[in-house]
Amino acid sequence: MTHRDRFRVVIAGGGVAALEALLALRELAGSRVAIEMLAPDPTFRHRPLSVTEPFALGRPRQIDLPEVALEHEATFLKDALVAVDPDRRLARTAGARELGYDALLIATGARSAEAIPGALTFRDSTDAGAFRSLVDEVDGGSVRRIAFAVPKGGSWPLGLYELALLTSARAAERKTPVELHLVTPESFPLEIFGRRASAAVGHLLREAGIELHLGLTPKGFENGRLVVSEEAPIGCDRVVALPVPEAPEFEGIPQANGFIPIDRFCGVLGLERVYAAGDITWFPIKQGGIAAQQADCAARAIAEQAGAAVALEEFHPVLRGALLTAWGPRYLRTAVERPDAESVGARSVLWWPPAKIAGRLLAPYLASKAGYRMPEDRPLSDLDPPVGDDAARTDEGHADVVELALSSADADARWRDFPGALRWLEVAEDLELYLPREYELKRASWQELAKSD
Repeated sequence: MTHRDRFRVVIAGGGVAALEALLALRELAGSRVAIEMLAPDPTFRHRPLSVTEPFALGRPRQIDLPEVALEHEATFLKDALVAVDPDRRLARTAGARELGYDALLIATGARSAEAIPGALTFRDSTDAGAFRSLVDEVDGGSVRRIAFAVPKGGSWPLGLYELALLTSARAAERKTPVELHLVTPESFPLEIFGRRASAAVGHLLREAGIELHLGLTPKGFENGRLVVSEEAPIGCDRVVALPVPEAPEFEGIPQANGFIPIDRFCGVLGLERVYAAGDITWFPIKQGGIAAQQADCAARAIAEQAGAAVALEEFHPVLRGALLTAWGPRYLRTAVERPDAESVGARSVLWWPPAKIAGRLLAPYLASKAGYRMPEDRPLSDLDPPVGDDAARTDEGHADVVELALSSADADARWRDFPGALRWLEVAEDLELYLPREYELKRASWQELAKSD
C-alpha cells in the first residue's frame, strides 16, 4: 500500500491524548494509516511530576515529539489547529496549512486560567519557580500560614493536595512552624475517587496537620485573608490555587462553553470522521488517564474506518490517581460513571506500570523511555490490592526502603554491575514514583556504561 493510498489521519495536539492515540493507531491499524501530528510545542512534558520540582525531589521528563513521530512512522508539524472544514475534510492551521484528512482527532488540550485573584496559581513546571520562592519563605520563617485553594470548576484537584502534603513534610523535616489549610468546594477530600479512598486521604491530611475546609468556594485573596463563600474569611500569608481550564475555539467545530461535545465513541457530535479526546472535550474531569482512555476509544473508531479488524469500544472512564505523600504514594481508583463502583485506595500499586499518567500504551512507553526493561506488547493493567492494605496507614518505614534501594544501586555501580544498579533504580522509582535529580543523572550515565560493558 503506497502512502497516497493509506487512510489519512491528522492528530492535532502533542499531549497525553495525542501520544496515546498515535501509539494506539499504530497498534490497531498498522500501515493502513498515514498519520500527521501537529502541535505548537515540539516537546511533550510529563506535567504530573511538576509538583516535585519546588522541593528538589524529582524532575519531570521531556520527550521530543518529532522523534516519537518518526519512531512510529508519522509526520510531525510544528503548527496549531485553528479551523476545520468538515465538508471538504480539511484541517487549517495557524501556519496557513490545509491538511486533508480521512479522520481528524482534536487533542489540543485546554488553557489554564487564573481562578482566584491574588493567589499563586500553580499550573505545572512553569510555576515551579514561584512556588519554590514560597517554600524558601517558609524555610526562612517569613511565611507561617498558607491556604491551598481548589477553585470552583477546578476539574482535577489531586495536584493541590500533593503540594499541601509535600509542603507539610518539608516543614516537619526542617522543624519549621507553618499552618496549612486546604480549602475546597468538595464535600469530601478528593471525592471523585469515592468514599473509601476519600476517607484515607482525609486521614493523611490530618496526620500531616493540614486543616481541611470542605464545601467552601474560594473567591479571592487580599490583605492577608482568603475570602470564601458562606463563611468568615480565612487568615493566611499566602494562597496557592489551581487554575481552571479554558478551551480554545476552532472554527467549524461545535463547542459548548468552549469544550467539544463527544459521543460514547469520542466522535464529535454532528460531524463525521472528526473525534476529540482529552481536556478539550466536555467531559468534566480533565486528567491524563481519562484523556488516554478517550484517545483509545477514538483510535479504535478510526482504525475500524481505515479497514482494520477491530471492535469498537465505548468510553467508560476508570479514574486512576497516584497521590504523592511523605509516606510514599497512595494509589486511588474508581469507575467514574458507576455509583456502585468500588472505591479503592492502597499503599500497594493498583496498576502496572505504576505511572502517574495511567495510559494503556503511553504508560509502558514512557517507562521504557525512562530506562525500564518493559516487556513488549504489555499494556497497562489493573491490579488488586493485597488483603489488609490500608492507604491511611503511615507507620511503614517507606523512606528507609527507598534509601536502601538507592544505596544498593550505588553499591552495584561501584562493582560495575550497571544492569543491577539500573534494576535497583526501578525499585526505587516504583516505591516513590520519581527519582531524586542526582539519580536521574546517574541512570543516564549507567545506561551508557551498561551498553559499553
